[in-house]
Amino acid sequence: MRVVAGSAGGRRLAPVPAGTRPVSDRAREGLFSSLGPAIAEAGVLDLFAGTGALGIEALSRGAARAVFVDSGPAAVRTILQNLDRTGLSGRASVVRRDVLRFLRAPRSGENPDDPAERYDVIFADPPYDVAPETLDALVTGMTGRLAGPGSTTVLTRPAKGYTPVVPVNWQVARRLRYGDTLILLYREV
Repeated sequence: MRVVAGSAGGRRLAPVPAGTRPVSDRAREGLFSSLGPAIAEAGVLDLFAGTGALGIEALSRGAARAVFVDSGPAAVRTILQNLDRTGLSGRASVVRRDVLRFLRAPRSGENPDDPAERYDVIFADPPYDVAPETLDALVTGMTGRLAGPGSTTVLTRPAKGYTPVVPVNWQVARRLRYGDTLILLYREV
């Protein structure tokens, strides 16, 4: 795996930890082409971050900051190693926590309008075998306080797997398919 474009473009990433299924280089390239200028200066949240490839690609392409969340110790070590390899550690923070617990936790500030509490782009790349009720809880946890109107949520799913019902204020902006990976881009209105 490598960073596709931007300031760290072409840099190789650390080996993928066992049990992690990262989004392929080709799929990331298509995804970021679809996101276009929405990444510039964005606050990014990378859930089920794995190797950190999605958030690192966003930072490389000009995102202002990124928060990576994963519960696996090997994944967290890999994300930290990849941030060091790409020189992007200064604009990133890594949280080792279950994603649903992270989403339910109180935010650091009480002001819902605080930009540090909200994200312009949220990547959610849960394991393909995650239970439908967990996916529904994930979508519920991402709505409202983490993102607002104009934000983009990117959800990856197996092409033939369960896709959760999304809130009425999420509009499907794009559906991308790469092999057995389906990438759904939602814009909040």
